[in-house]
Amino acid sequence: MAILTATLDNGALIQYDSEVIGEGGMKRVHFTPDKKSVVCFFKDAEVAADPQRRARLQKIVGEFNPTTDAAVGDYWKTLFCWPTAIVTHPETGVVAPTYAANFFFSGGQWKGKEKQAKWFTSPKLRKYLPESELGDWLKYIHISTRLARAVRRMHSAGVAHSDLSNKNVLIDPQTGSAVIIDCDSLVVPQIYPPDVLGTPGYIAPEVLSTQKLELCDPKRNLPSITTDRHALAVLIYEYLLGRHPLIGTKVRSTASAEEDDWLSMGSQAIWIEDPNDVSNPPAEPLQVRYKELGPYLAPLFERAFGEGLHAPHLRPDASEWERALVRTTDLLHPCANPRCSQKWFVFDQNKRCPWCGTAIQTPVPVLNFYREGSKGQFKSENHRLVVWHHQRLWKWHIHTNQYAGERADRTPQGYFAKQGNDWWIINQNDDAMVILSGANVPNKPIGQGQGEILRDGMQIHLSRGGFGRLAVVSMV
Repeated sequence: MAILTATLDNGALIQYDSEVIGEGGMKRVHFTPDKKSVVCFFKDAEVAADPQRRARLQKIVGEFNPTTDAAVGDYWKTLFCWPTAIVTHPETGVVAPTYAANFFFSGGQWKGKEKQAKWFTSPKLRKYLPESELGDWLKYIHISTRLARAVRRMHSAGVAHSDLSNKNVLIDPQTGSAVIIDCDSLVVPQIYPPDVLGTPGYIAPEVLSTQKLELCDPKRNLPSITTDRHALAVLIYEYLLGRHPLIGTKVRSTASAEEDDWLSMGSQAIWIEDPNDVSNPPAEPLQVRYKELGPYLAPLFERAFGEGLHAPHLRPDASEWERALVRTTDLLHPCANPRCSQKWFVFDQNKRCPWCGTAIQTPVPVLNFYREGSKGQFKSENHRLVVWHHQRLWKWHIHTNQYAGERADRTPQGYFAKQGNDWWIINQNDDAMVILSGANVPNKPIGQGQGEILRDGMQIHLSRGGFGRLAVVSMV
């Protein structure tokens, strides 16, 4: 294997191996000698010579690049495999970081293969994977949250991916990680049109149903931020429920399988759990339905696959998914069954694990959060934290002006512990919490390193500083 040299658009040189390690529809991929980066050449010379593509790549590497943010660029590097340079010779291409090792299978017959979502969300493929690779449901919540956060960041810059799919989002259920790849063909409306329509199963219905029209036809729908929103919803649904939202038993055409697929994913798409149209039921009874995912996610699925399925402007955006997933994380409770495959579930109306049926036998503390309003009055936030042994309190729980995003301070501020039949709250912050009611002493402070037994109805001001939340304890 020879070591070759390429020239970047800034005149710098980069070496790469002559061996082709991967090849897709548009690019041919080579490792750099240190294996830390890849050099990707565009296969179509005409496409490579397009000046608009060069201008797009310059925007992607520069203006649109989240990984160059001085404050949080390193964080975005974990969520995007973002191009770092443009190659001009011997062919046009890009340089990008190599995927982290955890996004490849490390052993067995799949060793070296990319961890595409289909391995984990397809029941047929999933059963062949080692149990150690499968992760638990908490990890899929983390994967979904990170994906939604990455898409939110991309859309906030005014660009769309255009091909979000199980192939272009790699996941690692062992760690709850996700990374978006193939970021060199982003779509900017009215400036840089899409190169592809997307991947079957993730293409928005309006794109699929108008794909036979001419590209210049104003009635034709092309990939955009609103079509990314459809793909994002499909991916989250697959991660959390292990099934595709539109693949049911209804037959739209007997003329051919291709015609039936085109209609079932396009103009005649129907959600398999649509409460208002039951004509496309799943092939098998559902063990866990979407409503069991809690009060924040269920309404978003109803919008995405109900009214938003054929009305793109009604689809939830990425920031809505991110907020709903963060709050759903606060509702999770570990299953008491050590053999439960998913190990976590949403404790809301559910007092029994929907994955294995194991019921919770003892009271569970729930903190209901309130924010301070005018005249010292507290108002409900419709936000709750379900307590379990060694559950932690973070700054975004304590302060109303903090958010669990890319800039969040992830220093624990407190934790909960069960001793015997008692549940304790322990403060780890130097800002004292104050028990306003429910303790033996009025306005009792909980200093750093101190704790208090939780009681039903107890009111705890989590911070005496600004933006401190009030938590009201319910023993459910």
